[in-house]
Order: sequence, then C-alpha cells, then structure tokens
Amino acid sequence: MTRYTLPQGPGISFGRFKFSLPRFRFKKRRKRFLIGLGASLLLLLAVGGAVWMGGTWYANAQALLAEIRSRALEAGASATEVRTERVIEREYIPQTTQEEKVIDAVKSVSPAVVSVVGKKEITATFFGISNEGLVEQKQSLETKEVSRGSGFFVSADGMVVTNKHVVQDKNASYSVVTSAGKTYEARVLARDPVQDVAILKVSEEQKFSFARLADSSALQIGQSVVAIGNALGEFRNTVSVGVISGLGRTITASGGNFVETIYDVIQTDSAINQGNSGGPLLNLQGEVIGVNTATVIGAQNIGFAIPIDQVRRGIAQLEQSGTIAAPFLGVRYVMITPEVAERYNLPVLEGALVTANAADLAITPDSPAAKVGIRQRDIIVKIDGEKIDKENALGKIIQRHSPGDIVLLTILREGKEFSISLTLSTRTE
Repeated sequence: MTRYTLPQGPGISFGRFKFSLPRFRFKKRRKRFLIGLGASLLLLLAVGGAVWMGGTWYANAQALLAEIRSRALEAGASATEVRTERVIEREYIPQTTQEEKVIDAVKSVSPAVVSVVGKKEITATFFGISNEGLVEQKQSLETKEVSRGSGFFVSADGMVVTNKHVVQDKNASYSVVTSAGKTYEARVLARDPVQDVAILKVSEEQKFSFARLADSSALQIGQSVVAIGNALGEFRNTVSVGVISGLGRTITASGGNFVETIYDVIQTDSAINQGNSGGPLLNLQGEVIGVNTATVIGAQNIGFAIPIDQVRRGIAQLEQSGTIAAPFLGVRYVMITPEVAERYNLPVLEGALVTANAADLAITPDSPAAKVGIRQRDIIVKIDGEKIDKENALGKIIQRHSPGDIVLLTILREGKEFSISLTLSTRTE
C-alpha cells in the first residue's frame, strides 16, 4: 500500500483569503500526481478568482481572447507561408539537361503560337412536305468553320506563318486565336505558289510575342527537335519531341482539294498531327527551324517540315514586292527510275522525262520551256551541269533559283544530247 502524509506547505493569498497547499510525500507516481493536482488547483483558483473579481475578470478575459486571436492569425499567416514554400518546393525539376532545354524552348515560344481558323458563309436549304411531295421551302446563310490549323507570329506587328492548305479557300475569312485565348481577325497576305506556306497579318494593331528564326542550312541528322502547335479542339497545345531523321526529302502532300509536291523538306520522328501542322519545328534553343506540314498516313513517327530558310525567303519577297513568287520552267515530267525506263523503253535510267497526262499538257503554252522548243518525250538530264536523279529532282533544282535566272539545260532527244539556255519566268499563286 502507498503511504503519504499531508504536511503544511506554502500558501497562496487572494485578498483576505489565504490557501495553504499541502506538501505530498509518496513513494510511487509522485510526479504524475503532483502535475495533475497542480493543474486542478490552478483551474479551481482561476474559477474562484473569477467569482471573486467579477467584472475585473471579464475585462481581463476579453484582453486574453484578443491576444489569442492575434496569435492565431499570426500562426495562420505562418502556416500559409509554409504551405506556399512547400508548393514552390514541389515545382517540377527537370531530370536531364536536354529535358530542361525542351521545357525552356516550349515556354519561350508558346506565346507566339496561335490557332488559325477559317470560316465561311454557306447556303443552307430547308425542305418541307406538301401535297406535291418534298419541296424546297427556303434558303439561309450559315457561317461555318471550314479549316483549322496552327501558326506562329514572326513579327511583333502581327505577321503569322501557317500552312497554305489551312487558308487555301479564298472566299473564307480567317482569324487567329492566341495562347491567351484572344481572337484577332486576320487577312491572307500571300500564299506560296510551290510550298505549303502562307502568310497572314493580324488586322488589329498590337504588340505580339514572336518566334525567332534559326538558320536551317546548318541542320544535322540526329539533331533534337520539338514540334509545337495550338490548334483549337482535340489537339490544342500539342508538343512532341524527336530528332531530325532526314534532310532534303521530296514529298507529295495532299489533303482535300490540295495536292502538291514539296522539295527539300525536313523529315522528323517528332509526331506531326492536326494539332501542330502549321506550327513551328524548334531546335533546343527555342528557334524555329521549320514549319510542320505533313505526316505519312499509316506510318508511325514520320513527319515533315518545310525549312525555315525557304519561308524567310518568301517573307523577304513579300516585304519587297507584296507577293511570293517562284521560278517557273513550264514542263510536266516524271522522274526516271529503272521501272519507268523499262515501261517507256528509254535509253537512260536517270533524268526527267517530259510527258503529259490526262489532265496536264507536257509543255505549258508560252512558258520558258515552250519558247526554247522543248518537246514531249525529251529527257532533261542536267541543269547547269548538275545531274538530275532521285536525289536531285528537276523541280528541286529549279526551286533553288529565282525568277529571271538563266539556266543551262542538257537534253537527250532521240538518242542525241544537246544543251539549251533559257530564262526562268515567275510562277505566282
């Protein structure tokens, strides 16, 4: 059994009253008992003091509550600061240097990337049923979206580059939607006659973020690239990362009523889709090296972009002459392969065979080719001494020139080879 005595301890005075606190002596549980007893006595004294002091206690309590509230607010502010610091600490940290460069490139260019939307008034016809059967009742005009793609600002005053197939309808009206969600009316300044590129201008005078253009002549196979777009809808804010997998490619792009052979394009395994078509292809410095334009249907990770140097040339022409012009020879041809040579019984395995089809003449009337007497079934084997083959298509070589340039063609006709000079004319939209 635990034994203890209650000797008199020190006293506590409240006014005329004095309370003596007993001094406890025990062998076990001494500390816990003292703490509990002390807390109980303090509570009892507080209540007794409150009863004794009456109104004075109320005033002191109010001051105490005010202090508690003040400290609680300070604690809340501190907690808020701590929570803010924790959010900052949770901000994503790139795991590699390349990942950091990709993130920085996307952040720097995203404000310059826009959606390009085409709308057009279309006649809608309504029908009704009468005694004579189904009859036309009335017609009305409805404004409908006819095209959508990405683009990007190339100047602070609102010049936008996009794909030509996005703005090919000359009867449509166009607008651009920025990454901030603002819509601006835009007009088409020019459509490149040979490349899938068009240039628009925002009508409203504003200062816009714009993308920096790189030098696409220095590109390397294996170089890391980022394709970015901002088309409205399912593919909004599209970003894909890859490498350059080929340079100087020739493709035939088609979509709707649009069919065009495009030369010297960049091939990449960075996914090109409806969301980033017309948007920029970037290097890791956040500079534009190309314009996303096409993808191979049914194949994975094969996309194409037009080198930005070709676009820069078009912009310079537009600023100087108000239009984009391309050199024009005036022949329709097929590239000779062993299969083509066998089919047409040709004496060579390379070159460009001048030939017609069901829709096009072999020689365009009044063209440079027509003026110097080039004929159907002529084989153009060289231009300025440069051999024409599968790597160097006729059109690809011509596009390196400008309207007004004089070129020397080496032609094979009926087994005889000869050369002839001509002046390239201008091909416009």
